[in-house]
Amino acid sequence: MKVKKIDIGIKGLKESLKDFAEAWKKLEGGKKVKKEEGIYFDSINTMKVALTNSRLLILKTIRERHPQSVYELAKILGRDLKSVNQDLKLLAEIGLVTIEKAEDNGKRVIPHVDYGKILLEIPV
Repeated sequence: MKVKKIDIGIKGLKESLKDFAEAWKKLEGGKKVKKEEGIYFDSINTMKVALTNSRLLILKTIRERHPQSVYELAKILGRDLKSVNQDLKLLAEIGLVTIEKAEDNGKRVIPHVDYGKILLEIPV
């Protein structure tokens, strides 16, 4: 199996706006713009708030154990179901986890992690 990667980086508002302006200029000129994929935070502190050790363990556990529900994931982790749900919601919002509704009853959801590496880019 090929290991997919996801890029995570730090990019301030000024740099993000500059990138947007450059892309817009290229589009106006009829040029193609390379799609940039990844998740960017505005600071290391923001990233550290989002990517706690507990949340990184959730990602690793989903990747390795393939739980078939959030309840099963919480049991594997030995954590409270409500807190695992909250962490999963945040991870899904920033694009690190995908959630699939189970076909059996629609209430059970199955978390997925579709990559094997996170690459971190920090500008200096």
